[in-house]
Amino acid sequence: MKLKKYLLFLLIAVLAIYPFTDGTKQQTAIATDEYAQLGISINKILQDERLDGATTGVSIRKATSGELIYDHFGETRLHPASNMKLLTGAAALETLGENYRFSTEVLTDGTVKDGILLGDLYLKGKGDPTLLKEDFDVFAQNLVAQGIKKINGNLLGDDTWYDNVRLSQDITWTDESYYYAAQVSALTASPNADYDAGTVIVEARPNSIAGEPATIKVSPATDVVNIINRSKTVGADQTKKLTIERQHGSNNIIIEGTVPVGGTVTREWIAIWEPSYYALDLFKKSLEEKGIQFVGKSKITLAKAPSDAQLLAFKYSMTLKELFIPFMKLSNNGHAEVLAKEMGKVVYGEGSWEKGIQVIEENSAQLGLDIKNIMIRDASGMSHVNLIPSNELTNLLVAVQTEPWYQTFLTSLPVAGASDRFVGGTLRNRMKVAPTAGNVKAKTGTLTAVSALSGYAETKDGELLTFSIMINNDLAAVTPIEDQIATAIANYKKPE
Repeated sequence: MKLKKYLLFLLIAVLAIYPFTDGTKQQTAIATDEYAQLGISINKILQDERLDGATTGVSIRKATSGELIYDHFGETRLHPASNMKLLTGAAALETLGENYRFSTEVLTDGTVKDGILLGDLYLKGKGDPTLLKEDFDVFAQNLVAQGIKKINGNLLGDDTWYDNVRLSQDITWTDESYYYAAQVSALTASPNADYDAGTVIVEARPNSIAGEPATIKVSPATDVVNIINRSKTVGADQTKKLTIERQHGSNNIIIEGTVPVGGTVTREWIAIWEPSYYALDLFKKSLEEKGIQFVGKSKITLAKAPSDAQLLAFKYSMTLKELFIPFMKLSNNGHAEVLAKEMGKVVYGEGSWEKGIQVIEENSAQLGLDIKNIMIRDASGMSHVNLIPSNELTNLLVAVQTEPWYQTFLTSLPVAGASDRFVGGTLRNRMKVAPTAGNVKAKTGTLTAVSALSGYAETKDGELLTFSIMINNDLAAVTPIEDQIATAIANYKKPE
């Protein structure tokens, strides 16, 4: 038996330093005695030519003890993409708590007389990313129930709960038109129950007549955006080539290209420039739809509500425990950034990225991570400047198991092969068969030239392991390699 183990270790060492095709040599992988064969399997997977020229970090630990059982570039700092949300999520659950709720208020500095509100009406946001058009309808109905039929004053939005910095520091112009880089405001709205705050859904449908522009629909309907439709419907035998983008620095949404008669719908989630005005516009529409009229020369703008303003209506959001499902399952970047600012506000009285990231760093250190070996630039992982070693991610995944909120954290992770998008999330179409399906629970991460997968998997022996795989500088589709490694873990059975 001792000879067999020696030979296994020898083979691991040989495979680990086997040169890649570009001539570089990989760091020697480490695998413990009982997991030697797993190390051999993973080392073989890492020889895939799709990883040529890329840097790959792989770390595996025993979930019970935290013992490091496999390490391939585990101490190398790499871009985590959305695996950053593991740190943000842990910090939010610890700092805010599972039962935390955001709130939104409707206030006035005036009085109601004969059905007329004499004064200004304020919509004060406190970070809720889950407000839908129907929530503004309820606010308006509450005012109707209080006898308000007209408003002789201004409609003002108060978004001062957070600072006025809308985008984290590394967001690029090419991203900021789209939902995954939406602007963050304390007063915002979402188009549907995925809660992509600060966005609208733009649909382009082919016209029934060739030569005519595509038919455009914006959901929810809002006057904040300006549609510039330069599209053209072409014959059914022609190709669809359509783009829907927002012009930088404005809410001009430009639709260009061709759609064939009878073709499919093109749909984009477009981020709004200054979402506070978007929420205000939706509220104004709700007021008018409920029969409340503005009289006089009313303005719609932003202003801080007076401290003595009267509360007319309010709404609490779902709990953080509930929000964690769309947040982590669908990898919602906006939720991560809102949580950062909310943590900064709650802990340090400042709703900023600087203070929010400070809370994430401090919580990570308390969980035992070596924060000096980590660089955090945002809460979502959109930044290409974030740096985390894979060994620190597996360390985090071990540490959170003893926290009272761990079950919420675990439940929020995407589940391999589970078809329900609020269960399988970003893993619903990956690893769809045994032994990974329903077993691997992990956070995905994707950026240009970055892919990551970190989470939990149970071996054939029934032992729970934490793992982290981060691939940087890749030029190929590398998620199958991550899946192979996760499958190797799930398939592993220790030698007798």
